[in-house]
Amino acid sequence: MQKRYDAVVVGAGPNGYAAAIALARTGLSVLILEANETVGGGARTEPLTLEGFRHDVCSAIHPMGVVSPFLSELPLEQHGLEWAWSPAAIAHPFDDGSAAKLIESFDETVEGLGEDGPAYRSLMAPFVRHSRDLFDEILRPIRLLPKHPITMARFGLAGLQSAASIAKRFRSAQTRALFGGCAAHAFLPLEDVGSASFGMVLALAAHTVGWPAARGGSMEIIHAMDAYFRSLGGEVATGRRVASMRDVPDARAVIFDVTPRQLADIAAGDLPGRYVKRLRAFRYGPGVFKVDWALDGPIPWTAEACHRAATVHVAGTFEEIAAHESATWKGVASGKPFVLVAQQSMFDSTRAPAGKHTGWAYCHVPHGSTRDMTAPIERQIERFAPGFSKLILARHTMNSAQYERHDANFIGGDIAGGANHLTQFLTRPFPTLHPYATPNERIYLCSSSTPPGGGVHGMCGYWAAQSALRRTFIRR
Repeated sequence: MQKRYDAVVVGAGPNGYAAAIALARTGLSVLILEANETVGGGARTEPLTLEGFRHDVCSAIHPMGVVSPFLSELPLEQHGLEWAWSPAAIAHPFDDGSAAKLIESFDETVEGLGEDGPAYRSLMAPFVRHSRDLFDEILRPIRLLPKHPITMARFGLAGLQSAASIAKRFRSAQTRALFGGCAAHAFLPLEDVGSASFGMVLALAAHTVGWPAARGGSMEIIHAMDAYFRSLGGEVATGRRVASMRDVPDARAVIFDVTPRQLADIAAGDLPGRYVKRLRAFRYGPGVFKVDWALDGPIPWTAEACHRAATVHVAGTFEEIAAHESATWKGVASGKPFVLVAQQSMFDSTRAPAGKHTGWAYCHVPHGSTRDMTAPIERQIERFAPGFSKLILARHTMNSAQYERHDANFIGGDIAGGANHLTQFLTRPFPTLHPYATPNERIYLCSSSTPPGGGVHGMCGYWAAQSALRRTFIRR
């Protein structure tokens, strides 16, 4: 006789594990089903190039994992998770050999910005003083009555502006570019309303906890979550693809770490047609092109500050970043991309053999693009690190289509769980008072297509579990 579970979670990424842990901690029996032979979702680490080199396949740097109200209170360190910090959170090099940087010390960052220090302090100081309150508000579904109304009102006044508008507050090209690089994590044109909020949140995370990597690779976050989940009595089954509700074992609740259109494909027969239509209308965002390198030494940045940061934003000026992001949304793969670089091995010796290093980089490309961006990415890095190409021992590349084959949640290479334009980001997956619940009391959605969106923070899974606990379990 088939075992009946209290809950089945479909998808073993960070949000799937978060949902499963939140349910298992209440004493419920929980099974995770994963289509791939290994767990991890967007937090996998694999030997993509040469033996002894550990590469993060997708997510690499995890400030949101540290500030996450849920992940931060789990005993993940007891299950092997360690963080590796760099002295600077972010560095942004320029053609004159200098670089701007964000560090955890807010006062030192302000001082380093020179003439723009007062403007940056005016923008960020109210949130630095109340960072935990702000993260508590934004890492959850929107509350009609915020717990911290003054902080949220201030954040709304600035964050709902475009990144281009905020950048005009700064006099120097260096500060504008530094902020633009943070804001470009939104996968949005920097002229779009709301794009400023992404830059502000990521800068705030830098001042709150820094931008660490998981020692040994992003997969170590999943290994720790998996070990803790199993210690609670949870079960995991890999190689179990769910194509329809018939593939799900008997359970009182089923929580899906998939995107809305995938849920529509899987559960159309168990959901009202009008609801399925809304799921299918969900809009995805741009894709990514990713390169991993095995290197014969550290990236030879001209600017010293870049050797002190695990994350380096490569593009030059704000205007260059804005041009690339705008072109991406217009369906054009720019030949001069904004490149996000991570150099984890500089601060984590487990990533590469002695004396060797890893490099990790991606740029945004049009949704579903198969264009090879290897040469443009490497030219951009060579621009600020002459001699970089001579250090390459091996490389591994993935275009948007290959990303989707690697992880079915990355539709068209979209690693953000959907387009982040203001309306959809604030109301994902669509306007509703219950973003995780469906009209079927058994079925829930917990992916980054729900609030609070993309990132390895587990909060989408946590809030989906709370929704299930209230509606399916406690009520009965």
